[in-house]
Amino acid sequence: MASLYQRLGGSDACRRIIAAFYASVPTDPVLSRLYPGDLGAAEERLALFLVQWTGGPEEYQARRGHPRLRLRHLPFVIGRAERDAWMAQMSAAVAAEVADPNAASELLGAFAKTADFLVNAAGLSLRGAPEVAGDAGA
Repeated sequence: MASLYQRLGGSDACRRIIAAFYASVPTDPVLSRLYPGDLGAAEERLALFLVQWTGGPEEYQARRGHPRLRLRHLPFVIGRAERDAWMAQMSAAVAAEVADPNAASELLGAFAKTADFLVNAAGLSLRGAPEVAGDAGA
């Protein structure tokens, strides 16, 4: 069976997904606060990560070491609003760039699990307002 990396279309496809995501960040009211300034370095890191994470070459690890996702994201307040905004923009990027619906579904399912794992401020957002109780559906 082909890897998710292969079914997505390889490195070029992974880079297109990530480029589409980062193109949306400056206009997203929640994400734009998480990603101030130049997005080039963040885009490159996420593209390398996606390539490796989906079964492609391990260039991310060669350059940056173990992903340590939770540790690398701890300096950022990631609440429900941030998680949901990230997933909304990434879902739009995947929809625009991935032709295979099964590969897209698999990728989004994995992204959702990872986004849930990175939430580190239950009930909080960058706005500082508590989320509505019971608004935990993914």
